[in-house]
Amino acid sequence: MSRLCQDRAVVVTGAGRGIGRAHALAFAAEGALVVVNDVDADATAGVVAEIGALGGKAVANTDDIADWAGAKHLVDTALEHFGRLDVLVNNAGFVRDRMLVNLGEDEWDAVVRVHLKGHFAPLRHAADHWRAEAKAGRVPSARVINTSSGAGLLGSVGQGNYSAAKAGIAGLTVVAAAELARYGVTVNAIAPAARTRMTEAVFASMARPDEGFDAMAPENVSPLVVWLGSEESAPVTGRVFEVEGGKVSLAQAWRHGPVVDKGARWEPAELGPVVKDLLEQAPEPEPVYGAS
Repeated sequence: MSRLCQDRAVVVTGAGRGIGRAHALAFAAEGALVVVNDVDADATAGVVAEIGALGGKAVANTDDIADWAGAKHLVDTALEHFGRLDVLVNNAGFVRDRMLVNLGEDEWDAVVRVHLKGHFAPLRHAADHWRAEAKAGRVPSARVINTSSGAGLLGSVGQGNYSAAKAGIAGLTVVAAAELARYGVTVNAIAPAARTRMTEAVFASMARPDEGFDAMAPENVSPLVVWLGSEESAPVTGRVFEVEGGKVSLAQAWRHGPVVDKGARWEPAELGPVVKDLLEQAPEPEPVYGAS
């Protein structure tokens, strides 16, 4: 191993299983000191034990990352056990999938809470620490890696709550990158595709054992996250990467497109041809996942 993150203190949320577990193990393999966060105490303890058995250092944390005090305690756990915090990987989440006409308020609130607030709250407390360090003359080389989704970038039928939350995470990422740069912090996001408890039914058939490569294994996502968590990634911030199997791509955000300027207020009846012309000049949008 390259030991790319030697002695860097890393918090990974939702690290008891799936992609989060893979992140925690991959960081530990590169020399990082890992806070393994998950509300499932048994799963968290198991990952800590795995890291220890491999000669790494890790500590368990079972705080609810969407709870304000819990998120602060998560950050404090890294500081108390390792004396520092270098990387925050926001990964925790779950789904409550329904078509919009069947989606309940509780299902909306639960998904938005764990994904969107569950990213904001740890980020906010980590940013407090890094700003204090910078103001004290100890400018960090800190990294935040958020977890968006293809559903957040393009939308996904039957996942209005999840798509909205993941789109919010992409927006939060670019704002945080702009605001925290002065404190030595970079903020990027990934949109991963991998087989987890949330996606196992969808991706079960996409393994390629005949080629010796399981394209949907969660471990395929982690190398990019580890690199983004390293000091080597310092020039990269405010970006969203899609990662699946052996593929890494850079997602293109909303951009200013064709424009028509009348120089005065439009009349509603004038705008039909204007909009038609704008649409003809612009590329077709990517289709929403699951749309017919």
